[in-house]
Amino acid sequence: MSLAGSTRSEATKQFTTSMWWILAIVLAAYIGFTAAVLGFVFAASATGSLPGNGPSVPADGLSATLYSTATAIGYVFPLLIGTLMVTTEFRHKTLTPTFLAIPKRGVVLWGKIIVGIVLGVIFGFVGVVASVVPSAALLAGYGLATDLSSSDTWALLGRMIIAFVLWVLVGIGVGALVRNQVGAIVGVLVFTQFLEPVGRTAAGFVDGLSSLTQFLPGAAGDSLVGASLFTSGTAGMPAEDSLTWWVGGLVLLAYAVIFLVLGHLLSWRRDVT
Repeated sequence: MSLAGSTRSEATKQFTTSMWWILAIVLAAYIGFTAAVLGFVFAASATGSLPGNGPSVPADGLSATLYSTATAIGYVFPLLIGTLMVTTEFRHKTLTPTFLAIPKRGVVLWGKIIVGIVLGVIFGFVGVVASVVPSAALLAGYGLATDLSSSDTWALLGRMIIAFVLWVLVGIGVGALVRNQVGAIVGVLVFTQFLEPVGRTAAGFVDGLSSLTQFLPGAAGDSLVGASLFTSGTAGMPAEDSLTWWVGGLVLLAYAVIFLVLGHLLSWRRDVT
């Protein structure tokens, strides 16, 4: 079967099941709620509307920080969908008939990559809308600039979608390398929700550590986007060092390529029965 046939088969597998749209709905709800809460708190703080004498959040760059909520905290969703695209097939043994129909396993993996790019764009669009709509509404409500007429803002939103695509590819690589679905999902959650956030937070207080943590995948994704709660220092933490946006993109792409190559060489070609 050709690459076109493999891609068609993979698209059928993904879009005729409920996994992708359930995760998309959860992503929209999670990002929308978080962006609304942060938008209210930060906008109220920037305008001095919060009670008390706490530090005021600077209004400059606030829109970019709020819009980037989708990638700063929501990147785990495209990472999970990419991982599930592969590990679900290992778990349910559906790769066996697939490999019988398409003996060239590299073609099967490329089919997943192409469909993964499509899913990354879809999830990126959902994440962008979920973060921008409540954030812009709250900024406008408090009389702050939404910056939606700025080309820099639209470039940031475009880079957010690229980041989502790259995260799906990283997830496909992780799934190809770590066949066990439970192990892969637990590993993804532990790293993204605990290990990297703790490391990046510690880097804000330890001299020299941020020169290393800026190359972590989440930090690279934030650098690609160009804004984040971590890099702005808005959330009360010291602003961390970050790479330029194109270097961050290359680093995240390198993670995707490394995982995909290792997964293909070490696991993908092994027996699945």
